[in-house]
Amino acid sequence: MKQMIFSDEPARGWIAPSIAAPFICILLVAISLLPTDFLLEGLGFTDANGSPKGTMGLFLILASFIAMGMAIFAWVRWVEKRSLESIGLRGEQGFKKFLVGLAVGIGFMGAIVAAIALSGGYRVGDLFPAFASPAALGWIILLLAGFTLQASIEEIAFRGWLFSTIMRRWNVPAAYILTGAAFTFLHFSPGKPLLPLAMTFVFSIFACAWVQRSNSVWGVMGWHTGWNWFGATGFDVPITGLDSGLPALLVKMVPVGPAWLTGAGEGPEGSVFTVALLTVAGLVLLWLARSREQDGIDPSPSGQQP
Repeated sequence: MKQMIFSDEPARGWIAPSIAAPFICILLVAISLLPTDFLLEGLGFTDANGSPKGTMGLFLILASFIAMGMAIFAWVRWVEKRSLESIGLRGEQGFKKFLVGLAVGIGFMGAIVAAIALSGGYRVGDLFPAFASPAALGWIILLLAGFTLQASIEEIAFRGWLFSTIMRRWNVPAAYILTGAAFTFLHFSPGKPLLPLAMTFVFSIFACAWVQRSNSVWGVMGWHTGWNWFGATGFDVPITGLDSGLPALLVKMVPVGPAWLTGAGEGPEGSVFTVALLTVAGLVLLWLARSREQDGIDPSPSGQQP
């Protein structure tokens, strides 16, 4: 059954068929990010695999997501002719919801790293090494801005625009599955281990459940920001296979356990603990959303949760 999310506002332009929407999303991401990828490689900020060379390289990769955001906003504005509210950017207490999500995302990352360490996957190293370098602290603050940009635009594109488009044209289960498939495809690379790919799909289900229950993308934008930023800067470990090149803000963690536990080069995102935690959290959010509907609480775009 088709369902509206975020806003009852009808589109005045063309809404893509549900099966075509993921391909359009992938195309918009490709045409917006590939030119900047080639530019950054040509300028020496990334290598041939797209990995950053130093902290500046990482920051510029994050900043390049501006192009992706512009592509999505242009599509919504001039092709579909609907408002930003209809893709989850609802104005009511948006900043507060973002901050709550930010705190929860930081908490999730901290819990995963602690679980890995307590299971023997990490050896604890120096405490607060970043505080010995004012330059490192400056970069950590700058990366918070960069991850806010990158994570927020990803959530607007996938859990805001794509999720709502498929739901309008098909149904809720299809929206979850196709959004997760597109998100996972764009995070795939040859040789990438299976566990991080499974985590990517599970994360998308978790994020979709969050936005369906809260009826906005603000909270999950904050969660994704906190998760990525704290993972990249808090413990001197990779995040999504990318290294910040900075000393740890909180404590240096040295991987000593197997890849399935530590995530190896992928960082904590490749850990079995992350897959387990996000699976449980996603199921809880799905159950809460379902319980609200069964209890007769307004599930329409006018009903909101923090």
